[in-house]
Amino acid sequence: MWRSIASNALTLFIVALVALAGVIAWGKREFVAQGPLDQAICLRVPSGSTMRRVSENLSDQGAISSPHIFRIGAEYSEKSQELKAGSFLVDEGASMAEIIDQITSGGASTCGTEVVYRIGVNRAEIQVRELDPQTGSYVETAEFDPIAESDEVQEVPTEYTKVRAEADTRYRVLVAEGTTVWRVVESLKAADFMTGSVEADEMPAEGMLAPDSYEVREGSDVDDLIARMEAAQQQRIDTVWATRVEGLPFDTPEEMLTMASIIEKETGLAEERRQVASVFENRLRRGMRLQTDPTVIYGVTNGVGVLGRGLRQSELQSNSPYNTYVIEGMPPGPIANPGLEAMQAAVNPDETPYLFFVADGTGGHAFAETLVEHNANVAKWRQIEAERASQ
Repeated sequence: MWRSIASNALTLFIVALVALAGVIAWGKREFVAQGPLDQAICLRVPSGSTMRRVSENLSDQGAISSPHIFRIGAEYSEKSQELKAGSFLVDEGASMAEIIDQITSGGASTCGTEVVYRIGVNRAEIQVRELDPQTGSYVETAEFDPIAESDEVQEVPTEYTKVRAEADTRYRVLVAEGTTVWRVVESLKAADFMTGSVEADEMPAEGMLAPDSYEVREGSDVDDLIARMEAAQQQRIDTVWATRVEGLPFDTPEEMLTMASIIEKETGLAEERRQVASVFENRLRRGMRLQTDPTVIYGVTNGVGVLGRGLRQSELQSNSPYNTYVIEGMPPGPIANPGLEAMQAAVNPDETPYLFFVADGTGGHAFAETLVEHNANVAKWRQIEAERASQ
């Protein structure tokens, strides 16, 4: 009798072991198998979350087949205590193992909300953007100008106030080519997601802030970001200057930066930069004055604010060191922060016979070798202006 009982118990034990082994094997397969998601989602993991809370959230969104297997897998892989706060893009069909790797790895969020601070030539704008997991593209949900003039003050959108309170919101500062140092610094000082300021005697030299996109954290110091911009611009200057062609009509990286800033302000078309560079450098070689309005404007404004009107005859005849209708050669320094492509154009211009250019009405310019050709192009442009004014 006892022998029979022992035999039956052993049999049950073996069956239980086999069943357990089967369950474990099934659980392992489920853990690494393709998940049930039929479209990507953005998973938000708030600070202080637990693996249990995350597993239940994933289960509710149909991203995993079993929150229990998810938690056991996290424990088995020794990642249950490594959960990171943030927003994570979970791809269609992602396995539980892949999701755990995502939410326990360091680094920035891969989806969710992004605040983009666009600093342009004439104004700054804050945009709130949300990633659409299905398309992988950002959708703008709000925008406003944080430093609008007093009669244009815009109410801060509720969407911005909401995302500012979320710990996983990402921030990016985008500086456009052709901005002045004053515009960049004043815009950064107005950013409520940054700290610190810049004293008047600590302003960077004109032209020394690299136009680019900069990832920042909430609470980042303005001085630190400016230092990054200066370092990036100096690196570009050094790199580009080393690639210069022979026979340029200037001798130093500083003069190259000045030329690049003029090119930047004269054209917004990438395909025109080397042509514009050729015009100015041809004129310098011939001892001709540059005669470019953007330098005169900089002399009037000193890089602060926007002129907002046409140049006066008195300004075109002034003795300003930036008045290239009067002075010989180039002005004493840059008139804006030029981008990399403008610098490259300055040290490697197209080989052309052009000495003149004027707007052509399409956003580009008409180039000419002789004054007769140039005057004909100017006449065409003035006719276009007159037709537009009469409409």
